[in-house]
Amino acid sequence: MNATTADRILDAAQAIMIERGYSGFSYADIAEVVKISKPTIHHHFPSKAMLARDVVVRYRENIRLSFTHLGQMVPDPLGQLKAYVSYWETCIREKTTPFCVCALLAAEMPTLPEEVGAEVRDHFRELAGWLAKTLEEGRRRGSLAFGRTAALEAELFMATVHGAMLAARASGEWTVFSSVTTEALRLLQTRT
Repeated sequence: MNATTADRILDAAQAIMIERGYSGFSYADIAEVVKISKPTIHHHFPSKAMLARDVVVRYRENIRLSFTHLGQMVPDPLGQLKAYVSYWETCIREKTTPFCVCALLAAEMPTLPEEVGAEVRDHFRELAGWLAKTLEEGRRRGSLAFGRTAALEAELFMATVHGAMLAARASGEWTVFSSVTTEALRLLQTRT
């Protein structure tokens, strides 16, 4: 497989899915963006489901690498959470990646092909796991305070971040995301 062409197809598919969702993109859309023929896309990705699955697989791999890098660069758990939120704030403000592709696809879960839905579910499990581990370590170190289990707090934080993305998208104002997530982080530092 020609990695350059495949990567360009994946990039275009991800951008279009973030804009329109799974049901809102076609190979014709991708062909127009990438400037290739639909048969070329079919050569690399025989089905729309396979293409969407591969977008999510690649997205998850990038997230894992980012979290590993983040842990090396920012040893403090609170700093890691702030960096995670800051990443999304920058993406939303600059409109580079204004929404988590897995959060967007989760809204379409009842109609997604099973192989795509499975990858989306696995993304949320991994993200919740990373958040729970980070939150628990922050509590252990005394930089974070919360009265729930780390697993439940992780689910709440994840829902807050994704809900803030949705609210920012609906309002057209990136500051909505910033306000909500800033408050969520503040509460994690003061709750008992």
